[in-house]
Amino acid sequence: MAENGLTQDINARWTRVRGVLRAEVGDSAYKSWLKPLGLVEYADGVVKLSVPTRFMRDWVANHYGERISALWSDGDSPVSNVDIFVLADKEDVRAAAAAKPASETTVRATEGVRVSPERAEGDVSASLDPRFKFDNFVVGKPNELAYAAARRVADSPTANYNPLFLYGGVGLGKTHLMHAIAWHIREHQPDRKVVYLSAEKFMYHFIRALRFQDTMAFKERFRSVDVLMIDDVQFINGKESTQEEFFHTFNDLVDNNRQVVISADKSPSDLEGMEERLRSRLGWGLVADIHATTYELRLGILHAKKDEMEVAVPDKVLEFLAHKITSSVRELEGALNRVSAHSTLIGREITLESCQEVLHDLLRASDRRITIEEIQKRVAEHFNIRMADMHSARRSRAVARPRQVAMYLSKQLTSRSLPEIGRKFGGRDHTTVMHAVKKVEELRTSDMNFAEDVDLLRRMLES
Repeated sequence: MAENGLTQDINARWTRVRGVLRAEVGDSAYKSWLKPLGLVEYADGVVKLSVPTRFMRDWVANHYGERISALWSDGDSPVSNVDIFVLADKEDVRAAAAAKPASETTVRATEGVRVSPERAEGDVSASLDPRFKFDNFVVGKPNELAYAAARRVADSPTANYNPLFLYGGVGLGKTHLMHAIAWHIREHQPDRKVVYLSAEKFMYHFIRALRFQDTMAFKERFRSVDVLMIDDVQFINGKESTQEEFFHTFNDLVDNNRQVVISADKSPSDLEGMEERLRSRLGWGLVADIHATTYELRLGILHAKKDEMEVAVPDKVLEFLAHKITSSVRELEGALNRVSAHSTLIGREITLESCQEVLHDLLRASDRRITIEEIQKRVAEHFNIRMADMHSARRSRAVARPRQVAMYLSKQLTSRSLPEIGRKFGGRDHTTVMHAVKKVEELRTSDMNFAEDVDLLRRMLES
């Protein structure tokens, strides 16, 4: 019998099980949830499968447990039960081979599949979200430096850009990149020990060590890792003792060529309540800013999310959301989830009207008055022309038509008179505005695509 009880027959069955699961659930779900499963051991009719996180263990057991059990036990299979363990690295796998019998260490989750808890002692790393990997991170100008630096750190077998400091506003992708780095290292360099946790959790473990007079164990735990990743480091602002310990941990790791990755909502120099020496050290490596998203990046994110969800969403709806929801990627994806869920549950087609209805709280019109300048800016962005073209004498259709649309919307959405509108468009006469309004109204009745463009712009400006 092979090592850990893995016979040729068991390995062959595992290959077949994986193949069937991939065919049944599709590539996207398979890569996110089932591909990380690892065959660890077979003994006494029990197959032991490993997963890297507790979150993934629970999800797989709840959503795929019965099917996995059925595939393992069909026909003349010697397998009677399947156990799913949380195992982070190779040391865990070796420990699993010498673990207690499954009946002593597991709890039943679904019929035929049992879920085993991860080690309680010594494992301080937070769970990694299987959705947050490099493959589904949409790259654009606002985040291209941070993405490139994260890939370089993840690919390098030694410390690179030490520390890598990622910063930006809420919901722009910092945590996604942090998880992606950890996933990549665990998958491609499993011998390296990676610890990822929030600054609050780091502080919690430190305070707990002080309380139980166990600071030596704390130091050993955090200074023996190959990659330390701390998310939202701004939360230790003003915590002097925690900052002191973090400073020494940071120095020890960097001095020993161990990789450190930090994220925060501000650059190191702008972190208030942080000791000057620590702020200086945090800025030693590479500081990469994730800027606010652009329209193009938001639209790309929505298209990627739509493909992942396999939901039919009209391009006009995606464009509308990309224009209207600009605060964070998290809110943007949440909006698409709400629209999709409403369509699925109610059985209603997704349209601009239904989207606006479902997201009324996000899109509620403010009390401010719409200005001609705002209309010009929106129309120029939509038709990809310069703002200066709204005032220029250029008469080419690529410029004149958007300018007419802006004049039409200015007449519809503001209380300005025709002469006032004309003056805002490079000192044009009021008859020019009248002609523009008439032309747009004619095109709206004869060209449905043009009408949709105008309606989309109007909704964005009104919402």
